[in-house]
Amino acid sequence: MNGSCACGTIRFTVTGQPRKASACHCTQCRKMSGYAWSSAQVPTSALSITGPVAWFASSDSARRGLCPTCGAFLFWKAHDEDLISFALGAIDGPTGLTLEKHIFTADKGDYYTIADGLEQKP
Repeated sequence: MNGSCACGTIRFTVTGQPRKASACHCTQCRKMSGYAWSSAQVPTSALSITGPVAWFASSDSARRGLCPTCGAFLFWKAHDEDLISFALGAIDGPTGLTLEKHIFTADKGDYYTIADGLEQKP
């Protein structure tokens, strides 16, 4: 599975089996994506990145990886885990994945409804 940012400055390859495909509705993800951020995660060793990722410390526990040229929000990494999440929307072509759940739904915007029947975690 290969992915890239909008301008192509950053490219990445996923070699492991992604898991925990989810849509995050937290305030930070909404502000960074304009809606909700869909991602899946793999062990850090199963993600190869080329290009100058700009890492933003979004909290005391995690950081977000952005393209410094086009601003695409591509990665999320907790400081204390050997896992990394990547943006499903940045994958080039089909992902072969299906969302499993919605997270941080208590923070979701008031301008939409989650009605797909998937698990919702507040």
